[in-house]
Amino acid sequence: MKKVNTNILPEIPWSSPKGKFVGAGKEVSEELGRKPQSTDLKERHPFDVEICRVPAGRTPYPSHSAQWEFYHVISGKGVCRHKDGTTPIEPGDAFIFEPGEPHQLTADSACDLVLYVVADNPIGESCHYPDSRKWLVRSPERCLIWSEPHEYYDGEE
Repeated sequence: MKKVNTNILPEIPWSSPKGKFVGAGKEVSEELGRKPQSTDLKERHPFDVEICRVPAGRTPYPSHSAQWEFYHVISGKGVCRHKDGTTPIEPGDAFIFEPGEPHQLTADSACDLVLYVVADNPIGESCHYPDSRKWLVRSPERCLIWSEPHEYYDGEE
């Protein structure tokens, strides 16, 4: 059995170049041995688990649609933007998005939003960012394209 204590895992922060998108995560699956770049399914694991923290009033990522993603709110409040509009989210809420369903989370301005995120992260995944009309392609390298390659936050800020 592989075991980690998520209370002591390092939190890895990220931010877009202009600071519009901010968040931090504890990579639970990777601490348990997941090798995200491997094509060996025993090393890659069938799913990825992260504890994601979104600072108060912030959004961690541009709106995207990708693989299956399951969310469970641990603490804080926020709003989830999806194809039908927006829905408030709070502790105890669980929700899922299937491939092709764009979505985006924003923390309430009063406190951080903390969530468990479980994703299937398939090999050769592609992802669409509807706001910028950009595509992420992973086959085998990660490349963001409109009609030519772009950086991750191009067109988002």
